Amino acid sequence: MEKKIAVGVLGATGMVGQNYLRLLARHPWFEVTYLAASPQSAGKRYAEAVAGRWHMTEPIPEACRDLVVEDASDVARARGRCRIVFSAVEMDKKAILALEEEYARQGFAVVSNNSAHRGTPDVPVVIPEINHDHLEIIHEQRRQRGWKDGLLVVKPNCSIQSYMLPLYALIQAGYPLSSMIVTTLQAVSGAGYPGPASIDMIDNIIPFISGEEEKSEVEPLKILGKVAGGRIVPDSTLKISAHCNRVPAVDGHTACCSIKFAERKPSAEEIIGIWRAFSSVPQALRLPSAPVPPIIYRDEPDRPQPRRDRDAGGGMAVTVGRLRPCNVFDYRFTGLHHNTVRGAAGGSILTAELLVARGYVK
Repeated sequence: MEKKIAVGVLGATGMVGQNYLRLLARHPWFEVTYLAASPQSAGKRYAEAVAGRWHMTEPIPEACRDLVVEDASDVARARGRCRIVFSAVEMDKKAILALEEEYARQGFAVVSNNSAHRGTPDVPVVIPEINHDHLEIIHEQRRQRGWKDGLLVVKPNCSIQSYMLPLYALIQAGYPLSSMIVTTLQAVSGAGYPGPASIDMIDNIIPFISGEEEKSEVEPLKILGKVAGGRIVPDSTLKISAHCNRVPAVDGHTACCSIKFAERKPSAEEIIGIWRAFSSVPQALRLPSAPVPPIIYRDEPDRPQPRRDRDAGGGMAVTVGRLRPCNVFDYRFTGLHHNTVRGAAGGSILTAELLVARGYVK
């Protein structure tokens, strides 16, 4: 790419916003030119705004240190300064709905990390290797809303990404599923900073994360759905039962899955072969953030593990292991991904790369 595309980050001072800046610091396509956050941070240099609360292991990117943080709610301040905005604002749902739509109305390509628009019928919930074809609804989204160049896409809930790629690879190979039971073991970083109190997490597991089970049961169906009649119609053939737990790992969400096939079932050797051979549009397009391979299968009986496997593929790959027969369903396996990379900022950046490669962002 001859000239980098200017991008902005809304909610730039938070944990997800900081991860965006870390991952974008050396990006070959994108250049961070606009930062916005709460009114309390507005008007400060970025280094000043995050003083004492920069939580990344790498230093603040030099290109961002002296950028003045704007008020995220003042959309006009972003005009002419960036083309894509990554949204990680922390506000109530109604405020996020309105703010992201206003950025899109004013011509920005909005790629959101928030959950507010995941249920909006004409807003795609994108995992680029799976439902890249859902981007076609952007044409209808623009027509219905009167947006000329603006658009709005969102990333799914971070917990589902440790098993969605393995499931989709099987479906794509001709083995549709009828039902699944999944138990997620979710790292504390998924709760943002400072996360649960240490006295709650040390020597403990919390078997409740507000809203997670509902998201885990509904969002996959939209991702596996079809574009029809100006909306995304969720898949109705797969039934999911989810149990979501907070565990004392810093990063890396794990999922223990039991799956039942709708019709014929493949052998275990076929499943592993399908996972190891899987590739999709991001890999074919050689998008900068696309992991190669996107699915890694580990033969060891005690893998995957968060500390050992979350950084696979630059934190963008899904690691799978422990495939074996299930006494109730057909098979069971364990999946793992890096929740703050693939599951958050990195997944959104990959989606933005796909938008550029497919011509939705000029």
